[in-house]
Order: sequence, then structure tokens, then C-alpha cells
Amino acid sequence: MDKPSRKEGRKTNTKYVIAAVAIAALIIVAAFVYVYQQGPSAEQLAALHNLVDDRGYVTSMDAIPNKIVSLAPSTTEIVFALGLDDKVVGVSEYCDYPYNFSAWIAAGNMTSIGDFSNPNMEVIASLEPDLILATGGVQGETVTTLRNLGYKVLVLDPPDIAGVLRDIELVGNATGKRTEALELINNIQSRIDAVVNKVAVSAFKPTVYYEVWYDPTSLWTAGAEAWQNELIEKAGGVNIFADQDLAYFQSSSEAVIQRNPDVIILPEEGMGKGEPFWVSIDAVKARPGWSSISAVQNNRIYTVDSNTISRAGPRVADAIEELAKAFHPELF
Repeated sequence: MDKPSRKEGRKTNTKYVIAAVAIAALIIVAAFVYVYQQGPSAEQLAALHNLVDDRGYVTSMDAIPNKIVSLAPSTTEIVFALGLDDKVVGVSEYCDYPYNFSAWIAAGNMTSIGDFSNPNMEVIASLEPDLILATGGVQGETVTTLRNLGYKVLVLDPPDIAGVLRDIELVGNATGKRTEALELINNIQSRIDAVVNKVAVSAFKPTVYYEVWYDPTSLWTAGAEAWQNELIEKAGGVNIFADQDLAYFQSSSEAVIQRNPDVIILPEEGMGKGEPFWVSIDAVKARPGWSSISAVQNNRIYTVDSNTISRAGPRVADAIEELAKAFHPELF
């Protein structure tokens, strides 16, 4: 009997390899299809119940939501960080991260629900959302109205970093993204821990003045209850107004001069839409009496992205890293 040539043997082996790869691919595809057809897991379904938001309100979802409306920039950042891009049908006009939503809205790929403090109820109703994410403060009345209309609403208004991480888990539970939420939380916490450990080697903790915004009659800054106070501490600094048991309040130029901060942090842009709540570094240096301040004398005035440092959301690690580099440039 004639034996097959080596060339013919190689051809036969190649055919077997191709066939094996094709079969393996079909098995993988079939597995994905099977999992998809099976729907949500028991763990995902269990996580939809007894969702407690930051106002203590308990909500249970009937199913994993397919349409989500986000009323605040911070909540929008959370849902997109969890990969829920295809589920978001409406955002407020202040939502601008991680995408330029105004361009999406203009193209008809997203709907604006209007102003942050006074969203358009008719537009929200037209979107038929399964879940609405809101924040505290000025949205309190809006939340009450929406709940009275029968909508599922979660209020995310975390007072600190731990609260942000809880809210990420809450949204993950409410949307079938618990696994993704826990991964995101772990990533954020790891980055924060890395900064805390790095700045801990420095015996020097610079005193910091954080200017929330400026107007001709007063300076707005952050006290002990403000979100930014904890960010400053984690980044290895000391807020000069940490002794004030307030969140945001009006201070005076004289008070800042007296407390003599080592570092001054300014927002890169205004906190309000189109409102001049910010000033340049040169303008700060030129303020009467400020030439005696250590931060001015040593050119330690820095600008930070106002949205990153003001929004209690998934970019909290970004904010801490940016502040730490300003406070301790020798360590980075």
C-alpha cells in the first residue's frame, strides 16, 4: 500500500486543525447564545430588590432596566462607567462626561431632559424610563413628583468617598451590573490607597485653600463637611477651613490671608453654566494683601478641572491623584 507523502500529510493535518478551530468557535458562540437566552442570573435578580438610596428610600426593580434617565452629571458618569451606554435615554443639559452629549442630542441619539434643577417632566414621561437617577439638594421636589407619578427613582447624594463607592454598587445592583460595579469600586479604591500610601512618606502636609468660586463681594470655599475636604486630606494636604463645620460657605480675603495657605487650588472653569465664577492665577496673585501669602510667594497656585473635583462620582481617584501631584510634586 502506498503511503501518503509528507506534503499530503501536512495538508490533512491542516484540515484537522482548521476543523478543530471552527468547532471550538461554534462551541464558544453557542455558549454565549445559551447564556444570553438564559437571561439574568439568580444573583442579578436578587440584587434588584430592597435598594436603599442616599435618602433612605427603599426601591425594588421589577426587572433589569432597559431605559435609564439621569438627572445629574455625577449619576451620568456612574452609569457610563458601568457600561450602560445603550440603556441611557435621557440626560440633563449639564451632563458633559464621558461624552459630549450635546452633540449626541443634536444628532438625535440622546434626549435632553432640560435643566438640572428643573427638569422637563413631559420629556421624561415621553421617554418611559424604567429607572431614574437623581441627586439631592434642588432635586428633592422633582424626586417627590416623579415617585408620586410611579417612577422608580434612586437618589445618589453621597457625603464622602465611601458614599460614592456605595452608590456605584447601588447602581450596579439596580441595573444588573453588580460584577462590573464591584470591579470599578476595587479599581477606584486601589488607586486612592496608592496615593495615600505614597504621600504618607512625606512629613510635610501643605495647608490648602480651595476656592469653589469667586465673585466681587465674597470668596466661596469648602469647609469640613464639603466633599473636597476629604479629597484634600487623602491627597496629603490640610484644608485651612477644616475647622468650619460647614460644606460650602462665604469667606473673606482677610481670613485667607490670616490662615496663610501653602497651596491655593482654583477651578479651571466656572461651577455655573456660562457664569464667571472663576479667575485667573494672575488675578489671584494681584488681590490686595495676597502677596504675603506663602502660596503666592512660592508660585504654588494650581488649577484643577472643576467637574472632576466637584462631582461625587467615579472620577474621585482622578481628583485625588491630581491634587496629590500639586501638593507633593516631588513624589510624582
